[in-house]
Amino acid sequence: MDHSNPAPATTPAKAQRVLVLQGGGALGSYQAGAFQALCRSGFEPEWVAGISIGAINAAIIAGNGPETRVARLKEFWEMVSSPVSWNPVAPGDRARSLFNETSAALIATFGVPGFFTPRVPPAPLWPPGSPQSQSYYDTAPLKKTLERLVDFDRINDLKTRFSVGAVGVTSGNLRYFDNFEFRKLGKKIGPEHVMASGALPPGFPSVEIEGEHYWDGGIASNTPLDHVLEEEFNRDLLIFQVDLFSARGDLPASLLEAAEREKDIRFSSRTVPVISIIPVTWPFSIFSKRTAMRVSLRRHWCRRTTRR
Repeated sequence: MDHSNPAPATTPAKAQRVLVLQGGGALGSYQAGAFQALCRSGFEPEWVAGISIGAINAAIIAGNGPETRVARLKEFWEMVSSPVSWNPVAPGDRARSLFNETSAALIATFGVPGFFTPRVPPAPLWPPGSPQSQSYYDTAPLKKTLERLVDFDRINDLKTRFSVGAVGVTSGNLRYFDNFEFRKLGKKIGPEHVMASGALPPGFPSVEIEGEHYWDGGIASNTPLDHVLEEEFNRDLLIFQVDLFSARGDLPASLLEAAEREKDIRFSSRTVPVISIIPVTWPFSIFSKRTAMRVSLRRHWCRRTTRR
């Protein structure tokens, strides 16, 4: 690598501010809370990139003005959390585990308002090869929700750069739908691009875009950090990455813990192989870079943030 004559590092105020959001299902509610905390410090992203549930949060952020983003995120997460309107009746881990299992069973049976509904009749009863035969749930409600909560005209007017990743079902290739790149091609971002990024099989059906079927981008890469680093060549970046899964953890002591630990490792951020980052107490990766061909970690900026 050529490290000669590096350009002077910019200050955090001048670097392009980027928000990177992982996939993680219901854990995406944490991203909404983290974003609200950032907004209290005056943070306004110039670029939002997401995968899976992170793509939905990213769309709500990029598709609304600064004054309505947090309210729209809250509206979405209160809506999808409404099937479970009670709390554990007793303290302790066992009560919490029973509560979580009961909640999951209710959602699996009845679906989530504004997100997905069970197929009727069930997928096995549909003719082989039909779209309905390939997923347990119908995500048509999500399309209506996105159309209501997201201003796609704002996204396509390039007010904020927006990138979401999905994987081709037949090609196996990860593809990013990026509003800046779409503008060059005369294309527009729509609800289908966000839905494709979150179409996790076999629960959700693939989404067809331009003749290709797409599944959840988290199947190939659960963190869109690599896309951000590859796309921006000229400006320093100040990246806030909200991690939902921990790559580090304790040795499991039960089958349930083993399954949880396996999921954490599988879906955790692949940040470290991309670039070395200093440890921070808040789950954001914050750093600057110069080019994608020569990733030079010239300066770190971190703000210690207290959890609330």
